[in-house]
Amino acid sequence: MMKILSILMVVLFCCACNNKSQEKKDAYFTTAKKNQGDNIVEIVLAKQLKQGSSKSIDEAGAELAKMPFELEELEASAEIAKNILLSNGFKELSDGDFDAKIKNIFGRIIDRNSNNPFLYINYFDKCDRNFITYSNNSVDYEGGYVDKKRKLFTDFYYIPEIIDYQKEYPALNNIESSKIIRSSGAQGTEVEIPHWKDVSNLKEQRNVNIKTIVARNMYLFNDNKTYVTWLITQDTFFIKMLVTKFGYTKEPKFNDLVMNDYLNNYQTSAAIGDVIFTRNCNGKLEIRTDLLKYIKEHTKSDENRLLTALENFGYALKDNKSFTADEKYKILAYIGNTVDPFYLNFAGINSGNAVWNAESVLYNSVVKDKNIISVFKKNNYYGLPDLKESLIRIQGIIEHSSE
Repeated sequence: MMKILSILMVVLFCCACNNKSQEKKDAYFTTAKKNQGDNIVEIVLAKQLKQGSSKSIDEAGAELAKMPFELEELEASAEIAKNILLSNGFKELSDGDFDAKIKNIFGRIIDRNSNNPFLYINYFDKCDRNFITYSNNSVDYEGGYVDKKRKLFTDFYYIPEIIDYQKEYPALNNIESSKIIRSSGAQGTEVEIPHWKDVSNLKEQRNVNIKTIVARNMYLFNDNKTYVTWLITQDTFFIKMLVTKFGYTKEPKFNDLVMNDYLNNYQTSAAIGDVIFTRNCNGKLEIRTDLLKYIKEHTKSDENRLLTALENFGYALKDNKSFTADEKYKILAYIGNTVDPFYLNFAGINSGNAVWNAESVLYNSVVKDKNIISVFKKNNYYGLPDLKESLIRIQGIIEHSSE
């Protein structure tokens, strides 16, 4: 019995030693990982301080070409973004959940077997797959980066744009004590580059950048709705791109922003259809049904501009060369399903009223194209609830008018 107890004590002692050893290893790797992150930030910061604050300069004919950033600069920027998020309560997603979010939001598929650590999301062209290494300037370049490793989304920022570098890395402050001179143009004109410390609004710019990183990631990946108002008011361009370019229409307040902006700028232009009826990057027709639902819910008897705009798009559809014949039928079906019920509901008229007959885009289309009804039936009315009833009424009107 004593021999057995002795063996058990030895085993327990060994296990305890192994646990302590593992704890030390875990602590070591955690510290090493942190030091690695700090190290890359410090290295990149020193480089950027030596280069100065200007991304490009065009003064008095002395033009400096925009300088591309290197991958380690994006890594350092993303590492800081991660620390900012974690300090604000960000909950990191699993690989699977993060990948699903990126697909649903931006339509991009993450390949976990690829060696590319980032995906570039072009705000101007959702189908562009080129990797850009220039900072945003709202003209030539505008986009963000999906960080596959850290599982976050961020624009590229220079280090001084997202941390108080003078406070965090005081040992590097002396770098900005010397002038920075670069040669410009074919004549080799020398241009003095301003230091980051001399950027007048750097603190304010930094605060906005930090808030942007937090708001975007907390909303998109943690489903935190408290950031919706800030995003709408302070990150308006990005939100508009989410809806109009990438088709992210799951947030009602984002749709509200886009539609109100549309009304303020385009009134009843038929161009609204270009936002609702689009193509994905495989060339397949996409119909943003959430926006059609929005039009239904926000059309009133004294406010029908969105409905009119949608109908105008339907009238112009015949001459629209962007869609095939089958696609035009499907688009017309969705427009009719949205528009036609309102003629009855608002006017309080029956199916034989001539006013509704003359104004309905679906009615006019059926009169001019005898194939529409058979195409709609063949496609089971595209699963649209109001379309079949509208067609029954239209057929009744046509039969009544031919008597």
